[in-house]
Amino acid sequence: MLISTDININIEPGIPSGEKEIIIFLHGFSGSTREWENVLPIISSSYDCVAVDLIGHGLSESPDSPLYYSSSSIVSQLHNLISQLPTKKIILAGYSMGGRAALSLAVRYPWTIKALILESTSPGIINENDRAARKRNDELLADFINEKGIEEFVNYWINIDLFKNQKKLSEDKLQKQIKEKLKNNKIGLVNSLMGFGTGVMPHLYDELNKLNFPILLLTGEFDIKFTKINFNIKSSFRNASYVIIKDAGHNIHFEQPEIFASEVNLFLTSLK
Repeated sequence: MLISTDININIEPGIPSGEKEIIIFLHGFSGSTREWENVLPIISSSYDCVAVDLIGHGLSESPDSPLYYSSSSIVSQLHNLISQLPTKKIILAGYSMGGRAALSLAVRYPWTIKALILESTSPGIINENDRAARKRNDELLADFINEKGIEEFVNYWINIDLFKNQKKLSEDKLQKQIKEKLKNNKIGLVNSLMGFGTGVMPHLYDELNKLNFPILLLTGEFDIKFTKINFNIKSSFRNASYVIIKDAGHNIHFEQPEIFASEVNLFLTSLK
């Protein structure tokens, strides 16, 4: 279902009735609403789950102008979406890039958030040299996508070290993921990197201690980089719990959907 914000954003399955509390799920880079399909059916039935295609992904618009892909623009799009839901506060869950979008929204509009679930997420990069290096890497990846196309990008992306733990999964499951990623378009992915890559996104480290609502941090034990990041930022939040998932890498909900859903359900129970 397309919702008009600053652009047309796709949400699945649509706007809930408002009879239950709402959880919004945001995917990672090159993902879509479809990446949550093995998780949402096993999230507590006490909640209405809504998956969102971020700008440049899935069935949402992919404008030519990179201005629509900036952190402030993505936050505006998500806020406009939330304002159309039949509730004053939501529970917001985000994975990787979607986690950065969720956290960016939360620090800008904290009164719209009841609780936050951040899977394999960072608040950005605080060191200027590291930011510049990451920005350059994102630019190189954007150039690669432009020059080589989606198929070569997907083949490269699924084989980077960040996702090496996924090689343990069944071939059918991996092929289904590849099929979904091949539905991406160059404009959307390139502009997402240029406008909302970790190297250009304003870091949020100085904002973390301003958030009062409950936060669940999740990382996989084999994702050394993000486990270190989340171990370091947990104490910056006022009310955060942190769970490291065994036998999982970066994409926990894809590798271990049942365990991911179980941890989310435990967290949801604690909110009542």
